[in-house]
Amino acid sequence: MLFRYSTDERGRPVKKAVIYTKDEHKIQISKIDTDALFVVSRLRDSGFTAYIVGGAVRDLIVGHTPKDFDIVTDATPSRIKKIFRNSRIIGRRFRLVHVVFGSKIFEVSTFRSTSEGSVGNSFGTIDEDVMRRDFSLNALYYDPLKEYVIDYVNGVKDIKRGVIKPVIPLDSIFVEDPVRMLRAVKYSATTGCRMPGFLKRKIRKSAHLLSPVSPSRLTEELQKIINSSHSFDIISKMLETDLYMYLQPGATAIMYSNAKFEHSYLENLKKLDEFVAANPDARLGEKLYFMVYDFISELTDWRKEVSEHSSAGELYVKTWTECRNFVLPMNPQRTELEFAIRKVLKNLGIQMYTPKKGKKAAPSASKTVSAAAGKASTVNASPKAKTAKHAKKSRAAKDKISEKAN
Repeated sequence: MLFRYSTDERGRPVKKAVIYTKDEHKIQISKIDTDALFVVSRLRDSGFTAYIVGGAVRDLIVGHTPKDFDIVTDATPSRIKKIFRNSRIIGRRFRLVHVVFGSKIFEVSTFRSTSEGSVGNSFGTIDEDVMRRDFSLNALYYDPLKEYVIDYVNGVKDIKRGVIKPVIPLDSIFVEDPVRMLRAVKYSATTGCRMPGFLKRKIRKSAHLLSPVSPSRLTEELQKIINSSHSFDIISKMLETDLYMYLQPGATAIMYSNAKFEHSYLENLKKLDEFVAANPDARLGEKLYFMVYDFISELTDWRKEVSEHSSAGELYVKTWTECRNFVLPMNPQRTELEFAIRKVLKNLGIQMYTPKKGKKAAPSASKTVSAAAGKASTVNASPKAKTAKHAKKSRAAKDKISEKAN
């Protein structure tokens, strides 16, 4: 075990970080993407410091093969762009560089300063950058050339102990960026690390801070959950910590008042996880199907709609409107939500017209009804009546959210 030192104001040496060698951290270099290694080497050859950082290091330490490799350096975005022709600068305020290799994208960021708190965009040093990382298990830096792990915050020990510890002070970590609450729960569910009681209590108390977060950021986080193959565990923990009502208020409102819906909704999340594990590259619409099935199945008595030869086109339009409101504030691509809705209706016995690949899906459908009516769910309400019912539940959810905020 080695140590990294700096000096205090009097010039005396101060131990800043622990450096773990390859015999101690046990990371297998073969698990690192060769293009990620190339990015780090190219930055080093250009005279800059560069490390693999964050979740990839965490996964490597526990023996997993990371899906993504983020890289941090002291080179500015403009310098990174000059070094890699296959790159682009993204973001207006918080600028990052994406280095592209075919379908793979490596995010390269510049060390950030703590002069503006944990969300500013001023460039800084690694000593400052580490104090902006959300949790200790994500605040590790890996040098793949020397095969060192640099640990400023006891992150390696926290991973070994299976605990999630915040790096940023508790009184500001979620105020500065509420999305960190979602990440804490997600890390707990996907890594098996526990959240200490003080962290859970802080998350419940701060859940209302998610209210002003933009739909685009919430959509991004929800899609990560959907694609994680751990959606059941993550969403179950988010229900326990009062976070899910801000991500999917429609679903949460119904779960509060209908235990049968809650059970079915969570069971479909398990099916979603199995599907994603077997089909990681499937289109988003295939995955959204599992999240909207229960809601659509309760909108009306689908057996009756089939037997009365109701217009499939009219049923689709009404269902689209209801379902679009149900998934808010998530804003998935329209064609993907349409795909999910059509697939649900087909499974409920409604014979839908499926647009040919490459053609835009239109809000219309065949007027024929499938003979497979016996497979449809039975609910004693029309779409119009159900609309009023769900509106009432939504108001109840808003009242609960207001109570939590107070």
